[in-house]
Amino acid sequence: MSATELIVAVAIAVGIAGIIVPVLPGTILVLAAILVWALEVGTTTGWAVFAVCALLLVVGSVVKYLLPGRQLKTAGVPNRTLLVGALLGFIGFFVVPVIGMFIGFVLGVYVAERARVGGALAWPSTKGALRAVGASILIELVAALLAAGAWVAAVVAT
Repeated sequence: MSATELIVAVAIAVGIAGIIVPVLPGTILVLAAILVWALEVGTTTGWAVFAVCALLLVVGSVVKYLLPGRQLKTAGVPNRTLLVGALLGFIGFFVVPVIGMFIGFVLGVYVAERARVGGALAWPSTKGALRAVGASILIELVAALLAAGAWVAAVVAT
């Protein structure tokens, strides 16, 4: 394994971790790492692998917004609620590093839904929003793992 491949592997791992704990732009980091590898290798196979990985990551990015968005509409959660959740998640990240983002998001969605629909219906709406966010993360993670798998297969084959 070359030094470039080792650095790319570490960058891909950090990108995947950034998807699970959304602090880093995980998908972009995975794609950038594979691009660096393709530039270094400079072969047709390298560029074909990069194209496949880019396609997987782009499709994953599109689907991660479409599918959860539909779930949110079904649950009746408006965009304003998600904006409040994102704002409190951002503030929570600085108050309680890393886990504060999750706590702040849940709290923000719950508070916005409580103000919108009342106490009894706020928690079911919050759970719907959390399921949608979880599905979004899972879709992005699967796309990144497939791209990483394609890259590993190409490295092993060469």
